[in-house]
Amino acid sequence: MNLSSLHQSLLRSIAAVGLAVAALAPAAQAATAPELLSGYTAQAGSPAVPARGQQFFTAHHGREWSCASCHGAVPTKTGKHASTGKTIGALAPAFNPERFTDAARTEKWFRRNCNDVVGRECTAAEKADVLSWLLTLKP
Repeated sequence: MNLSSLHQSLLRSIAAVGLAVAALAPAAQAATAPELLSGYTAQAGSPAVPARGQQFFTAHHGREWSCASCHGAVPTKTGKHASTGKTIGALAPAFNPERFTDAARTEKWFRRNCNDVVGRECTAAEKADVLSWLLTLKP
């Protein structure tokens, strides 16, 4: 095998690995709320505290809105965006099975909403606490 053939073979192998990884990427993003909670808890290095999550969710953090401003104090029903009036589906996973099923989407919304509510990204511990509280809400 000459150098050119080896190079082409290597490039084909790299391309095949890239395609395999790309094919798995959507599946890698799928998650359950308990899996996401486990990840946030591991990142935080401490157990989640549902009561602390509820307090964080309903409190104002020096800004105009709290999480509850749009999602409701107990987010088991449809909410309404405080500024746009857009309808927001129930946040608690037991009341909306679409919630917390995609890691990338969950991160996107935590980032966006935490910036609005807290003025920064939430910590892993804050995410874990809020999600652990949401998981306690049952029909």
